[in-house]
Amino acid sequence: MKLSSFTRFPHFLWSFNMSQTKISAFFQSPMPTAIKRDQQKMDRKRSTVPADSDQNTLSKSQVSSEPELKKAKLFSSDLGDRNSHGTTGLVNEASEEEVSAQEKKKVENNKITAKIKLTGNKTSGLVVNIGLSWFHALDAEFSKEYFLKLSQFIAQERKCATVYPPADRVFTWTKGCDINSVKVVIIGQDPYHGPKQAHGLCFSVLPGIKAPPSLENIFKELENSIDGFKRPKHGNLIGWAQQGVLLLNACLTVKAGQANSHAGRGWETFTDAVINWLNSNLTGVVFMLWGAYAQKKGSCINKKKHHMLTAVHPSPLSAHRGFLGCKHFSTCNELLIKDGRKPIDWTHLPEKEEL
Repeated sequence: MKLSSFTRFPHFLWSFNMSQTKISAFFQSPMPTAIKRDQQKMDRKRSTVPADSDQNTLSKSQVSSEPELKKAKLFSSDLGDRNSHGTTGLVNEASEEEVSAQEKKKVENNKITAKIKLTGNKTSGLVVNIGLSWFHALDAEFSKEYFLKLSQFIAQERKCATVYPPADRVFTWTKGCDINSVKVVIIGQDPYHGPKQAHGLCFSVLPGIKAPPSLENIFKELENSIDGFKRPKHGNLIGWAQQGVLLLNACLTVKAGQANSHAGRGWETFTDAVINWLNSNLTGVVFMLWGAYAQKKGSCINKKKHHMLTAVHPSPLSAHRGFLGCKHFSTCNELLIKDGRKPIDWTHLPEKEEL
């Protein structure tokens, strides 16, 4: 050791060897503000510790569990947020898809509606107030030469005479249900030719009009074959149409007072196209064919795909020869149920509903 270093050592001892008075004065002097603040914080922390001697010191498990609990809470919260966002995302995605499908359908319907208006102009006002799905399915027929000639003929007839049904009810049979929802088809020949009778559904008449004889026989058969059926005080069959019963005449218009006056003008070709579409695109439809005319009309129907029930016409001239007692209405429901479809409520005949 160098002498110079050793010689400095006594000086160090001298500096350290302060008098007792000076040391006491040092510790009794006011505490610096920063140190005092830290001391107060430490005192507050100590005061939160329970006074009980057994709890003065937190156990190791308590100390170590606090960070773990915090982690668990954070994980749970994060997981909840993820699940919440995930579920919300799925719901939002489904909602967006549903809205998108609805918007797409709305756009398509608007296009069809616009096309119906154009077709109405091209057919001299014949094709109006027609069901959208029916128009879409049968659109090709309206531009064919036979239909354009038919529309010109009907327009001329309306100028010179009274034609039934009114122009806005010729296609009422398309308004009851979507074309893909047809379950039963009843075929008539031509509309009633009396005042205020025809309204676009075969065998049906408007409220306030007495039921014609054929319809009375239909009600009579229903009373005998359907439990709970009571003959209504009107002849409006719209309640059936709304359940998927297509009430289709072979000819859709007629001159007042002249039965079959519009036969052979093109309606038969058009209604053949309707039946062909149903025959080709649907399955399990029950066709009720009453009378030779309707049976000939339905000769194209595929019996392997559909059901056919035949009987004589319900006219008073023939009903007693096989229509009354045919049980077609109850048999129809049995066939629908067998195919897993909802049967027709033949008793559902509201009087004042319109399509």
